Amino acid sequence: MARIAGVDLPPQKRLWIGLTAIYGIGQSRARAVCAKAHVDETKKIKDLTEEEITRLRQVIESEGRVEGDLRKEIQMNIRRLIDIQSYRGLRHRRNLPVRGQRTHTNARTRKGPRRAAIAAKKKAVAKK
Repeated sequence: MARIAGVDLPPQKRLWIGLTAIYGIGQSRARAVCAKAHVDETKKIKDLTEEEITRLRQVIESEGRVEGDLRKEIQMNIRRLIDIQSYRGLRHRRNLPVRGQRTHTNARTRKGPRRAAIAAKKKAVAKK
């Protein structure tokens, strides 16, 4: 089983798809890593040799941040925006869309499920 950057890669998938299991590596970056490490990207992960896994690991470590380091950097960027009280920071703090989307309707993913105001009013009236 191949373990790169603290992630167990799925053995039954092709290499360039399996590398996308690592946070910070998408499809295009996965293909670039395979080319740079001189490994066939269509090979299944379970068929990789130890030497190929080592080359992949070295390329990924040298190219830039992935997994924990990248997550920490993103969190620190968000924390900085919140600390300096920028508009984007306020949107992050209130759990609202950050990039200018409308919130009168939509934005349910960010805002969460609708609050049932009507059901609460009916219960209050029924108690009296």
